[in-house]
Amino acid sequence: MTLAVLFAGPFAWLVLAALKTKTEWVTIPAKILPEDPQWGNFTQALTEINFTAYLGNSLFLSFLYAVLVTFSSAAVGFGFARLRGRGKRPLFMVLLSTMMLPQILTLIPTYVLFARVGLVNTYWPWVLWGLAASPYLVFLFRQFFAAIPAELEDAAVIDGCGYGRIFLQIFLPLSRPVLVTSFLLSFTWIWGDYIAPALFLDPDHTTLSVAISAFYRDPHGNPDTTLQAAAATLYVVPVLVIFLFAQRYFIRGVLSSGVKG
Repeated sequence: MTLAVLFAGPFAWLVLAALKTKTEWVTIPAKILPEDPQWGNFTQALTEINFTAYLGNSLFLSFLYAVLVTFSSAAVGFGFARLRGRGKRPLFMVLLSTMMLPQILTLIPTYVLFARVGLVNTYWPWVLWGLAASPYLVFLFRQFFAAIPAELEDAAVIDGCGYGRIFLQIFLPLSRPVLVTSFLLSFTWIWGDYIAPALFLDPDHTTLSVAISAFYRDPHGNPDTTLQAAAATLYVVPVLVIFLFAQRYFIRGVLSSGVKG
């Protein structure tokens, strides 16, 4: 219960900030509860910028990346778990070691590379990132697939199934909890990302996270903090709804992937 309050505290503060007037926002000492809740801030946040267009950009990019990286990570995880080959274990260690490399270190070289091939201001970087799989998700799938009894795979081989068919028709349907977990994690990674859209996309094609921080301005050009808080509250809602509906699979997927294979 204490942890729930701690995690819900920042969101509650955000909602209260969205209901304040601009004067209450800058009042010292700060007032926790607004005297006259400004519900109109939410309406103004939706109309001040092209909210639905930026929301659509965020949904499209997040969904596209989540689908691609989930499938590619599942395929790589299946290979590490069930296929035999030389150097598989050292290669898996190299893959896991890349998780210790901060993403910010590779961002500028990646930008230079994409700029030289003409992929800046397009959504192709997210497609390529999705097809390249994620080391963390590969680890999740590898752990889950390694725990599946070998007899199931042997029976499919005896029936004449190749490894592609075994993966698509047997292992993928069994990995539904991990698939949901992977989709949720990768969706939220892109949904909450600010740096990559700000760097790779122009203002017309950017995501809602960038639009909220950059486009809400008062007549003097200063950030309109109450509208930003209202927009940020709306921005959090889709992820909360998705998690509430899929939390059962999410928890089951994390637990099942922790089994040592």
